[in-house]
Amino acid sequence: MIRRPLSRGLLCLAALCASVPAARAQSPTAASAAAMPSADAYSAEVATEWFGLALLLTQQTPGMSPPVASRALAYLSLALYESVAPGLPGQRSLAGQLNELQSLPWAQPDEPLHWPTVAHTAMASMTRMMFPHASAENKNRIDLLERSLPQKLARDFDPQRVNAEVRTRSETFGKLMAMALMTWARTDGGHEAWGPLRRHQANYVPPSGAGQWSPTPPAYAPALLPWWGTVRPFALPAADACPAPPPPAYSEEAGSVFQRETAEVHRISQAATQEQRQVSLYWADDPLKTPTPAGHWSFIATDQLKTGKASLARAAQVYARLHLAMADAFIATWKTKYTVNLLRPVTAVQLTIDSQWVPTLMHTPPFPEYPSGHSVLSSAAAGVLEREFGASTRFTDNTHNDRGWGPRSFASFRAAADEAAISRMYAGIHFRSGIEGGKVQGRCVAERVIGLSMGAR
Repeated sequence: MIRRPLSRGLLCLAALCASVPAARAQSPTAASAAAMPSADAYSAEVATEWFGLALLLTQQTPGMSPPVASRALAYLSLALYESVAPGLPGQRSLAGQLNELQSLPWAQPDEPLHWPTVAHTAMASMTRMMFPHASAENKNRIDLLERSLPQKLARDFDPQRVNAEVRTRSETFGKLMAMALMTWARTDGGHEAWGPLRRHQANYVPPSGAGQWSPTPPAYAPALLPWWGTVRPFALPAADACPAPPPPAYSEEAGSVFQRETAEVHRISQAATQEQRQVSLYWADDPLKTPTPAGHWSFIATDQLKTGKASLARAAQVYARLHLAMADAFIATWKTKYTVNLLRPVTAVQLTIDSQWVPTLMHTPPFPEYPSGHSVLSSAAAGVLEREFGASTRFTDNTHNDRGWGPRSFASFRAAADEAAISRMYAGIHFRSGIEGGKVQGRCVAERVIGLSMGAR
C-alpha cells in the first residue's frame, strides 16, 4: 500500500499534489490521535446520511441501470473508507490491493485531521462526480446536505474541538482523496456508461443460433450494456475469476433438463401464489422506481449500522466491503451473461410450449438469462453482511416501507438473498439453473472481497 502525503497548508487538487514528495511505502497511522480522536470515536451518521442521499440519487438519476448504480456506490464507499482509514490504528488502505490502484494520498502524522470533516468532504465531492446527470433539484440536495450536516451532527462537528486550521486541512484531504479516486475511476471502462458504452450498443449484434438470446417482448429492447463484463473489477483479479457452473445444455426435446426447467417457469408463473407474487414485486428493484438491487442491500446495511450504533470507522469498512462486492458481482455476471448468451424463459416457452405466453408480473429485462443477476448480487451482498454482522443475524428489511411493500423479516442475510434469487423465477424471467448458478458465483465474489486486508474491524 502506498499513500502520498498531504503537503502542509497546500491545496493542490487540480494536479493531485504532483509537487509533493515522492510516494512512501508505509501504512497510514493515527500518530495524530493525541491531538484529535481516531475515526472510531465518531458516529456513523456522516456515512449513513450521505448514503441515504446516494440512494435517492440512484433512484432518480437517468442512466442508473443496476450495473452503473453498483459502480457509483462502490466509488462512494471507497471515498468514505480511504478518507478515514488513516484515522484508525491498524487500518489498511486498499491501494495496492485493488486492480491498478497503486497509490493514494495519506495524512501527515504531525498534522491532525478531523475525521468526520474529512469523510463529509470526500463524500460530497465524490457524490457530485458520480451523479453528474442528477437533476437540478437533486444537485441542490447535495449542496444542502454539505452545508447542513455539520450543524445537524453538532456532536461530531463540535466547533469547540475543531479549529479553522484543522477544518481546512481536513476538507483539503477529503477533496484530494475524492479526486485521486475519481482519476482512477475514469480508467475502468465504465466511466460515463451512458456515453461510450451506450454508443457501442448500436454496433452490438447478438450471436444467433439455437438457444441464443434475442430481444424479448413487449419492447424488444436492444441488449443493455453488452460490454459491462469488460469493466475493470475492483477486487476480482479478472471478470471471469468467479465462474458460474455451466447451465443445462439447450434442448427443445420433451423431458430434457432444459425443457423441464422451461416448463417449471411457465407453470409457476401461471399459478403463482399471492405470496410468490409479493416476493417477485418486492425484490424487483427496478431502476428509476427504486434505488436498484444494490441500493436495496445498501439500505439493509444502513439499518444494521444504525441499529448497532456503529462508529464512522465501522461504517466505512462495512460500506466498502458491501459495495465493492456488489459492483464486482455485476461485472462478473455480465461477463458470464454475454459469454453464455442464453435465451430468456419467455423465448423458450414461446418456442416449445405456448407461443402467446409472456410473464404477467414484469417485463423481461433486455439482456441474456444466465446467470440471474439478482442471485449473484444478493448472494455476494449476503456473504459480506454475514461476515460483518453474523450469519445468524435476524433482521427486518425496511427498504420499501415508503412504497407500501414492507417491512419483511428474515432469519438471516442468506435467507433474504435466497428469497431475492427465487423471486426471479416466480416472476417468470429466470430458469432455476440461472438462480442456483448465480448463487455460486455471488458467494465466490463475496469471498474474494472478504479476503481484502482492511485491518481492524
